[in-house]
Amino acid sequence: MNRNEKNRLNLLFTICARAGSKGVQGKNVREFCKMPLAAYTVAAFSLFKARYEKEFGQVTLALNTDSDMLIQQIDRMRTEYLYVPRTDALAGDVVAKKEVIKDTMIKCEQRTGVRYDVVMDLDLTSPLRTVDDIRGTLKALEENENADIAYSVTSSRRSPYFNMVMEKDGYYSTVIGTKFTTRQQCPQCFDMNASIYAYRREYMTADQGRPRRDVIWQMKDTGILDIDSEEDLELMEVVAGYFYQNDPAYREIKEEAAKLL
Repeated sequence: MNRNEKNRLNLLFTICARAGSKGVQGKNVREFCKMPLAAYTVAAFSLFKARYEKEFGQVTLALNTDSDMLIQQIDRMRTEYLYVPRTDALAGDVVAKKEVIKDTMIKCEQRTGVRYDVVMDLDLTSPLRTVDDIRGTLKALEENENADIAYSVTSSRRSPYFNMVMEKDGYYSTVIGTKFTTRQQCPQCFDMNASIYAYRREYMTADQGRPRRDVIWQMKDTGILDIDSEEDLELMEVVAGYFYQNDPAYREIKEEAAKLL
């Protein structure tokens, strides 16, 4: 999308992470491949900004957290960001993350005087993303002016039409009943991997009186991994080690993280 100087999008990147965790103790401040987990997300933002900042207006990073340790870790990285304290009302583990992101956007706009056109959330527990994944997710939203949200996905290994089952009345059947006899006949499905979300400001602030209009960016299959257990952390470190060694797009994230520290 070609934009003149006046019409360039203002982007707000958010990192939203609570201090507590049920699955992995203190997972948002854990080390990953011998560096703080947060460093990989900040590195991805830093590289994106350096590479694409001229295409946009304001490009701002915001941190919403109630974790003093996470703040200390990100302060070490010498990356400019806005800190938004997590309010008690938004601190519970049943609070929708969208509400935290919206609160962050509103408070950042009040502090900066900038009206952000798109808010991009980068999840700390999904460090295996590339700069191209961030740009691709944003581009998917830019190229469909009617879309409300774009998010990253990976190809699905299972289909609710064919080989995913659920219990009903003591017996099991496919989640969606069909007469398909092969997986290839089923509609193509994707796994949402929660790594990258891009929200239009209008969607974040509007009354949700109509169905949401979604578009996607497909990441490499390994992007389905995120950290919800100790086993996830161990497995992801093994997978990450392979990609950091063999894929330049992943390796540059690790190298940038090391530079920030």
